[in-house]
Amino acid sequence: MVRQVIQIDEDKCNGCGICVNACHESALGIVDGKAKLLRDDYCDGMGDCLPECPTGAISFIEREAAAYDEAAVKENQKKKAMQEQMKHMGGCPGSRIMTMNRDNEEEVLNKEQIITSKLTNWPVQIKLAPPQAPYFEGAKLLIAADCTAYAYANFHQDFIKGKIALIGCPKLDSVDYSEKLTTIIKNNHIESVTIVRMEVPCCGGLEMAAKKALQESGKFIPWQVVTISIDGKILE
Repeated sequence: MVRQVIQIDEDKCNGCGICVNACHESALGIVDGKAKLLRDDYCDGMGDCLPECPTGAISFIEREAAAYDEAAVKENQKKKAMQEQMKHMGGCPGSRIMTMNRDNEEEVLNKEQIITSKLTNWPVQIKLAPPQAPYFEGAKLLIAADCTAYAYANFHQDFIKGKIALIGCPKLDSVDYSEKLTTIIKNNHIESVTIVRMEVPCCGGLEMAAKKALQESGKFIPWQVVTISIDGKILE
C-alpha cells in the first residue's frame, strides 16, 4: 500500500539518536552511526520524531510501504521493556529470568523412579518477578505462601506442575502484593489462578492480595483457594 512514512537524509543526519528516543513505536535505530527506519510497519506516520531532529534530516514521504502494525509494535515494546528491566536487575543470578523445560527431564528420570522438580520459571518470589516476563503469557498462575511447599509433601506434583509459580509471605515481606499481582494479571493472558495458603491467619494477607488483584484487573479468570494445614493436609 502507498502511505506516508518518514525518510532520513543521511547527509544531514549526525547520528545523535534524539529521534530514536522520540519514536514511541521503536521504528528508528542507529545503524553505522546514522538514524535508520528499521521497519515500515512500526512507523505510524505521525512524525513524533520530526520536530526533534536538530539537523532537519527527517521528512515525510509517500511511498509503497507495509501497513502500520500496532500489534507488532506493542509486542516489540513489551520485549524492550523486559530487556530494560533485566538490565537494571544487574548481575544477581537470583534475579535473572529463566524458563526450564521439564518435559524431557521427567520422561528420562521417571524411568529410574527419581522425583523431579516441576518448577519451570525463575524468579519465583512475587517481589522479584518481572511483570513482563514471557512465561506469564498464557500461564496457569500459582500464587503460594512459601510455607506451603514445606508443609505439603507432594507440592511440586500437585500444585507446581503445569503452572507458573509465585511465592511470598505477607508477614515476613510486610508488603501489599496486590499491586504487583494486578499488573501481572492485567498485562498478560492468565488462564487460571490457584492460591495456596497455610491455615494460619497471617496467610490471609496473601489470599486477600490475590483476590484484590483479580478484581482490579477487570478480567474474569477462573480461580480457587486451597488451604494447607500445619500438619500437611489439604483442608476442605
